[in-house]
This record gives sequence, structure tokens and C-alpha cells, in this order.
Amino acid sequence: MLNSFLKKDNFTSLEDFNDNYQVIVPENFNFAYDVADRLAENSPDKKALVWCNDMGEEKIFSYAQMKYYSDKTANYLSALGIKKGDAVMLMLKRRYEFWFCILALHKLGAIAVPATHLLTPKDLIYRNNAASIKAVIAVTDDEVVEHIDIAHKESPTLQLKLGVGNTIKEDWHNFNAEMEMATSVFERPTGDMATTNSDISLLYFTSGTTGQPKMVQHNFTYPLGHILTAKYWQNVKKDGLHLTVADTGWAKAVWGKLYGQWLCECAVFVYDYNHFDPHKLLEVISRHNITSFCAPPTIYRFLIKEDLTKYDLSSLEYCVIAGEPLNPEVYNQFYKATGLKLMEGYGQTELTVAIATLPGMEPKPGSMGKPLPGYDIDIIDENGEPCDVGEEGQIVIYTDKKKPVGMFDGYYRDKAKTMDVWHDDIYYTGDMAWKDEDGYYWFVGRADDVIKSSGYRIGPFEVESALLEHPAVLECAITGVPHRIRGQVVKATIVLAKGYKASDKLKLELQNHVKKVTAPYKYPRIIEFVEELPKTISGKIRRVEIRKKDTL
Repeated sequence: MLNSFLKKDNFTSLEDFNDNYQVIVPENFNFAYDVADRLAENSPDKKALVWCNDMGEEKIFSYAQMKYYSDKTANYLSALGIKKGDAVMLMLKRRYEFWFCILALHKLGAIAVPATHLLTPKDLIYRNNAASIKAVIAVTDDEVVEHIDIAHKESPTLQLKLGVGNTIKEDWHNFNAEMEMATSVFERPTGDMATTNSDISLLYFTSGTTGQPKMVQHNFTYPLGHILTAKYWQNVKKDGLHLTVADTGWAKAVWGKLYGQWLCECAVFVYDYNHFDPHKLLEVISRHNITSFCAPPTIYRFLIKEDLTKYDLSSLEYCVIAGEPLNPEVYNQFYKATGLKLMEGYGQTELTVAIATLPGMEPKPGSMGKPLPGYDIDIIDENGEPCDVGEEGQIVIYTDKKKPVGMFDGYYRDKAKTMDVWHDDIYYTGDMAWKDEDGYYWFVGRADDVIKSSGYRIGPFEVESALLEHPAVLECAITGVPHRIRGQVVKATIVLAKGYKASDKLKLELQNHVKKVTAPYKYPRIIEFVEELPKTISGKIRRVEIRKKDTL
């Protein structure tokens, strides 16, 4: 499979990889036909998707079955009036129907708009109107249905509501029952209905620190960018079984649950749960013999608090981490317990993986790794000049020579926002970092997260890492609080580990700990103990929510 899309797929060294990696982009590439259906033809009985939930249900789908159900879904949606260019919102959590739907939408040339089920009516109204959503396909067994119905009244483009679940409301279509009645052969469209490489295949809403979410627009070549993600970062293997912990509403799902994995002919594992339980996740990994694993730091922080010797993790060959920077303490404890080195990666909804620690590289705990081929990356200062070794600046991507395969086309219907971050052939990521003498990149924080206190610039990650070395700290978030004299002061919002209680004595102990581990001026002058941190459904800490609360 990969031979069709890579000029060369075996490299003798990292230097060879950097110099000679090149993706071959066919004309009118469509992942659903040119990868998924081709696998169904060549390897019909091979496992494509293994799904289980926290209620004990399990299903295994072969590549032939994925073609069967995606063809049925394409015929069904087509009969309802969904056609090329129509925007369809998918709010399917971790349900296996998501894979039927996204492949079917690709086949139709429609625009898939994955979304989280946690959206409020206000969120939905904005998204429905911003993207001209024509249909929504959603899980019906929670309050999201009520939210969609409320939003529908103020969403003039929304024509169809399709429900997946046991209870379907009267004015909703029953997706499963009606899809099953559709025919199972769907011919690839031709002429004006055929997709082209520049057509929009995906829209992701991504939130910033201010204003409404932006709509990240990806074209039909986007899946090929995830060859880097799966083969060269996640190190997935042909006939392996890969688990990425992610809800389908977020871009991380297609990073780890579809495109690159199937391009590498690796099966995808999906664990469908409502409430995260590290014990249950470890049991699932053990029982199903997962071979490669990807999760955000939040997940690993909970895993290392379990007794990992109780689980058979011998099938695990490779583990990667992304979503937020990796705290060295987490790396060290996981390595000590499992012998597996966590290999970090960096990217955005707008990109694929762009910086990573690859097989053959020695990981430096806390470092993202090095820029990957296809991405012309540097760190620049406020004047646009390249930063010296050890100097903090913003990560940028130069696109004057070539736009990386898998990089977004811009923000949908918003040229001004696109120009804000991507102009003069330079894309400004908004992420601050520095690089060391070996070329490894080290994350500092979002430009908005960097704290300026008494003339010092303080990145939250270093202070968080220092705090996590203390046994009392399970999770923490560092933010800046406005201060009349210092500009800002450092605040730590902390979730305590089992067996510890909040007290002034513990606050002082933690402050002194940070002073010893890192530069004394970085210590948190304010500490707040909380039961949980605000997070996205993908596990990223929402520091913006903490900052908002502190400025009210």
C-alpha cells in the first residue's frame, strides 16, 4: 500500500529519511476509494477496526465490511439528498458508525465536520450557521439531542437529523435501521460529482483564547500527510493493532484512528467509554494485545499512578504522546514501570505531526523532538529573526518552497484570520519553544500562556514539570494572574494525589520544592487546590478557563 504513495519507504538513517522522504500525491486522491476500498479488495478478511465499550460489547470489522457499510451509508445519505460539497456534522463519540459515516462522506465528496457531543445549543447554532451544516448525525443517548433540537430552530441550513442509538425521536431519522435497508454497492462518482484534490473533505472547529472557534479546512490529500504520523512517529506495524485515545469529535481521532494506520495496513482499536478509568483502560490494552499506543499526558499521568505490574502489557511495542508537552517525571515513571520510552510528537489541527522523536532517536524527556521532513520549520524572535540555541521564540513553518502535504488550506470562509497567522509564506503556529545544541525542540507554551512577571518570561510547562515531581501533585496547571506591580504572578492550580490534603503547610512545601527544582523566580506565589482541572474532551488542560476565572 505505502509503495503507491511514497517515493521511498525504507531509509538507512535519519539523515537519509530527512533528505529523501517524499509523498507521491495521485490526481483526484480519495482515501475512501484509494485506500479503504483497495484494502477491501486486496485483503478483504483482514481486521480493520476492533471496537469495544465499557459495557462489555465487542465488534470486529474487516476491510470488506468497512466497504460494505460505507457503501450502504453513502447510498443512504445520497437518497436523503446529501451530495458533493454538503456539510455534515458528526457527533458520534467513539461509536463505530463514525467510520461508516466519514468514509461515506468522502465517497460522496461531502464535507465531514466532526464535533464533540459536549456542545451547548449556543455552540451548535454558531457552528451550524458558520459551516452551513445540512445534516447532523449524532448519538442519541444523552442530552446532545435536546441541544441539537434547540439549535435547529436558529439553524436555517440544517435539514436532516440522523440518530444513532437505542432511542430515536419522532422527527429524527433512525440511522442504523434506515442505513441497513440501503443497497451495498456504491459506484465512484464521475464528472462533476467526482472529488478533486483541492476539494474540502474535512472541517474542524478549533478554539483559540478569544473569539469564536476557527474552522480549519482540509482537502482530500490530507490523509497522505498522516503517513508521517503513523509510520514514522507512532511506528505502527502492518497487521498490528493501534490504540489512540481520542474522541471522534477532535482531529486527534483521524491522526490515530483512521488515515495513517490503514495506509500502513495496521488495524485500529477503539475503546468506547463514557468515564475514563485507568484500570479499565489497562485491562483493555492487556486483553486485546494492543501493539502501539498514543495518548495525551493526562492519560499517562493516571496510568503511572496504577500498579502497572498487575497488567500484562507485553504486547505493547511502542508508545507515543502528544496533545501537550510531556513532563519528564511522567516519562521516567512510565519507563521504569514498562521499559517503554515515550516518544513525543507535536502538531496542530491545522497540521499533521510536524515535530517528533522518531524511532532511532534517543528521546530527551520533555522535548518534542526534531522537525520532520516536508516541514520547513524554525523558531523566530519578535523581529522575525531566527533564534539562537537556547533562545525562546515562536515556532513557524516556511511555505515559500512547498506547502507540506497534510497542512490545512486556511480557515474556512475567513480570509482575515488565515492572513493573521499565515502571510508572506510563513505560518505562525502561536506556540513558543526553544531548541538545544542537538536540534531538539522544547515547548514553552502557547504565546498566550507565557507569563510575564517582573520582567521575566515564564513558560508554564517548566513550572508544571517541577510540581509534578512532588508526590502530592497528581495534576496541575500554571497560569498568570494580573498583578499591579509585577504585571503578572505565577499561579498553580493543583489536583492532589490520593492521601494528601490541602493545607497552608503543603502550599509552602510545594513553593519551596519549585524554588529548588527550577529558578526561584518561577515559583507559584498563588496556589489553589481543586478537585479537577478544566479540560477539553481530548484531555488538554484549558488554562484559558482558569485565566478567565481569575480576571472576573
